[in-house]
Amino acid sequence: MNLIIELISENLQMIYIVILMIFVGVEVIGHVPAVLHTPLMSGANAIHGVVIIGAILVMLGTEPDNILALSLGFVAVLLGTLNVVGGFVVTDRMLEMFKKKK
Repeated sequence: MNLIIELISENLQMIYIVILMIFVGVEVIGHVPAVLHTPLMSGANAIHGVVIIGAILVMLGTEPDNILALSLGFVAVLLGTLNVVGGFVVTDRMLEMFKKKK
């Protein structure tokens, strides 16, 4: 229990930033019209390639015997890849809707 309290007290400023980001994100996304929500989210998903590169860089700097960090990095790369592919699939599907029928 002491470890958790120490971890929170050391990272209190980061916790405040994350809470602020949540409120700002909800406020921004809440004011996006429904027509623009899908294109906005598919583009955001495609940008998640940054998450993949970041996870790979963190994994490269991790000790080989740190199984937890490597496992979390692998999950981050896997989920980031799924998000990027999903973003491109949704964007492609939306663009197909605007092509003229032959």
